[in-house]
Amino acid sequence: MTVKYLSKFDAVFRTYLLNQYFVKGWGDPATIHKICQFRKVVGNREKCTQLVDDNYPIHIAKEEDKGAYRLLEGHFTSPLVHYLPDVIPEESHKAYFEMLIPNNWKHPRLKPVCLQLAGTGDQKFWRRRTLVAKPLLKEFGIGSILLENPYYGFRKPKEQLRTVLHNVSDVFVMGGCLVLESIALLKWCERQGYGPLALTGISMGGHMASLAGGSFDKPVGIAPCLSWTTASCAFTQGVMSGAIPWELLQNQYIEEPIIREELSKMIETPSSGNDKVFLAGQAFARKVTYEMETIRKQEISDVSQQLWDGSLRSTLARLVESLPIDFLADQPPSREKAKDALNFMRGIMDECTSLGNFGTPVDPSLAICVAATRDAYIPRDGTQDIEEVWPGCEVRYVECGHVTAFVFNQHCFRQAIADSLDRTASKYYGEALFRKLSS
Repeated sequence: MTVKYLSKFDAVFRTYLLNQYFVKGWGDPATIHKICQFRKVVGNREKCTQLVDDNYPIHIAKEEDKGAYRLLEGHFTSPLVHYLPDVIPEESHKAYFEMLIPNNWKHPRLKPVCLQLAGTGDQKFWRRRTLVAKPLLKEFGIGSILLENPYYGFRKPKEQLRTVLHNVSDVFVMGGCLVLESIALLKWCERQGYGPLALTGISMGGHMASLAGGSFDKPVGIAPCLSWTTASCAFTQGVMSGAIPWELLQNQYIEEPIIREELSKMIETPSSGNDKVFLAGQAFARKVTYEMETIRKQEISDVSQQLWDGSLRSTLARLVESLPIDFLADQPPSREKAKDALNFMRGIMDECTSLGNFGTPVDPSLAICVAATRDAYIPRDGTQDIEEVWPGCEVRYVECGHVTAFVFNQHCFRQAIADSLDRTASKYYGEALFRKLSS
């Protein structure tokens, strides 16, 4: 999708977000080193699943009857704590979740449950409970588990402002936690008799759901929404790249001797499209011999609630109409001066977040992905198509940008979840999940 056709609404909406991410830079080199090494283990589905015991302890602290459904509150120790305790903030060691399940399941035998992972800024549970979990219960009789992200809500480090991650490395830690925590919850659901099972999320949550679903050793539905095959496009090409302190990252990149010395051998003829620096980023992650790292992801969901204010929505619409068509083609000056950091970021992000470097789902045909045709947050130019990475999966497109898709197409996301679960039921549980309901 070329720049001129991307959503101008996405670009304007981003200007309402004043937060800058990764204000402390790349993060502790020791943490980066450990996380990059651990990614190689997580990237192997068999090894990854074995990291979480089949009987991993999950605790239900509270259960309430809400009439049509029951609301459970639970917690457990993040499995990553057992392997890399020193890289996870103490506040994030314990994982918290909510679960909504119907008092009366619509299907006579099956108990479908979907694990929802949060997008950037989506802390606590209100948004997912309201926009996804309750409608899924009402429309399809599907239960939901809402998992709190590390660094968010109950798991937020004391010194962190809201959900603004301080370091690029924090995203790696978050991802490692969520993959193993998702596996723990899926195994717990199996023990409790729930099934079929699925994972979903929007934007960053969708990407995390893809990583976790591909890392699980049994067939599960996956419905990633407004995400793609890599995180690199979000922060090096998308409108969110304007929220990155590129000058700081460039300075740290230059001042880090190991990275600088290794990369200086490859940067013989710097140019605007320096693929040698890009390849160096990939080599860094593969060899884990350098001392810097990156990956990030962000998205619109942290401010989506503001869009329900009609005055803000109409103001944004007027601003969008006044923009030139090539608005998105302009690059922030800080990015233009930080090409080494930008290209290195792109390389290591592709290495560490590309779905191709993680496990392929046991059955990719159960996956239904929803993408926006004019998504300026997740531009897909130059990236691998998800059909190549997950042969047999389905991709559904909504004709709009990232922001408008989130606000006006929640029903498309819920339908993808329901259809993915129905496929799983038909193929692995011996009967359709919904067709019997209408008979």
